[in-house]
Amino acid sequence: MPIRPEHRFFYPIDWAQLSAVIRFGRAKGCCEGCGRPHGRMVDHLGDGRWWDAEAGRWRDGSDRRIRIAAEADILGHVRQTRVVLAAAHRDHDTWNNADANLAASCQRCHMIHDRPEHKRRRWRTLFRRKALGDLFSGPYS
Repeated sequence: MPIRPEHRFFYPIDWAQLSAVIRFGRAKGCCEGCGRPHGRMVDHLGDGRWWDAEAGRWRDGSDRRIRIAAEADILGHVRQTRVVLAAAHRDHDTWNNADANLAASCQRCHMIHDRPEHKRRRWRTLFRRKALGDLFSGPYS
């Protein structure tokens, strides 16, 4: 995932190389959460289930093989997404770049991992806006 210019200061100078080592060296180009391969178009159902073309099987969001009943009408629900791996900080601390703290994640796994942090930031932003509104416009009705 691209780093915003205002957050660039929080990452080390060699972040691109460090990220590449994690994504392609250790993880061998696959998401460490669900196993999706980097750079490929993947058929998925939107709930974490995806078609592993190399194995010829459906997999769930935890990289386990699953069976989908033949009578299930899934063709109308299948979507395609290009998988892009990113190096994610497990503890959300951009200064902690230890191997154990970094994970190669696809977009879906990265967003699921960051969901609590995004919720916290969203609450903080809303709280700030309300505080500024109270400061300049008086209390909300």
